[in-house]
Amino acid sequence: MAITTEPAASTTETPPTAETPPQPQAPAKEPQPPAKDGWQLNSPLVLTMVLLLVVLAQGPIRTALSAPVMQSWMTVFVAVVVQALPFLVLGVLLSAAIAVFVPATWFTRALPNNPVLAVPVAGMAGAILPGCECASVPVAGALVRRGVTPAAAIAFLLSAPAINPIVLTATAVAFPRNPEMVLARFAGSLLVACLMGWLWTRLGRTDWLKLPAHEPHAGETKGAAFWGSVRHDVMQAGGFLVLGAMSAATLKAVAPASWLRTAADNPVVAVLALSILAVLLSICSEADAFVAASLTQFSLTAKLAFLVVGPMIDLKLFAMQAGTFGRGFALRFAPATFVLAIAGTVVTSAVLL
Repeated sequence: MAITTEPAASTTETPPTAETPPQPQAPAKEPQPPAKDGWQLNSPLVLTMVLLLVVLAQGPIRTALSAPVMQSWMTVFVAVVVQALPFLVLGVLLSAAIAVFVPATWFTRALPNNPVLAVPVAGMAGAILPGCECASVPVAGALVRRGVTPAAAIAFLLSAPAINPIVLTATAVAFPRNPEMVLARFAGSLLVACLMGWLWTRLGRTDWLKLPAHEPHAGETKGAAFWGSVRHDVMQAGGFLVLGAMSAATLKAVAPASWLRTAADNPVVAVLALSILAVLLSICSEADAFVAASLTQFSLTAKLAFLVVGPMIDLKLFAMQAGTFGRGFALRFAPATFVLAIAGTVVTSAVLL
């Protein structure tokens, strides 16, 4: 009998694997209590507080407003704003349309190559293409950037806010008994614009101009650029209109009549006073005629100085010109414009008023 022996099954024992020690768990963060909302000053809160103060103080406010001085102040303020606001809005709409939809190449084709001849042509273009001073500065910058001679751009910069149809119509409405003021404003403003342009051809230097690398509203659609320009100009010009109306009403109601009469009786002081007032008030050209007409103590020559100086140089224009063309240009341009505007006013008044 054969005996078979089965080989023993080989048993391979796997070495015990080393157990990885458990990683220590980060301690769980305790839930933070929600931050408490503190007092935050925002527009609705300010409006609510103002309305609450008005309701609580309505008695003293009513008593103050019933005073004769305040009634006179409110009458002048409301009259100036109501008369000027339609012309301001219309002027802003037209100037925004020109700045956005009229190509700057049109100016280069329309202007003569000779700078001496291009200056009066550009000045007269301000009568055809209306624009307030808020829009004329960036338009003039775009003209220089696209090859228009700086002398012609300066003439357009000064004439467009002063002799366009909207401004002249507003002047006629503000001075119904003095229609010669419309012609005097047109002639005096155009004269000063041409003189400043010709002065640049003789003394101006291109290194005084520092233009931005891109145009305003670059990269936007025409519709977006148009409404953006309208919103910006309405807010800016409307704010200065309110400020100008408040200043005129205060000057009319609070300033002693003897002071105004003393300043108005001296022709030199009257012209200088209203010229400086035009620089300080910074009223939009579509509305300044109504402010000038409210200053009844002053002569037509002094009022004409107010109307010629204001659209050409004031505080907001100085800031805009410095931002567009450079501070060096503005520091030279503003004093020369102020002096020539007063001189042009005196000459124009001697001939037409």
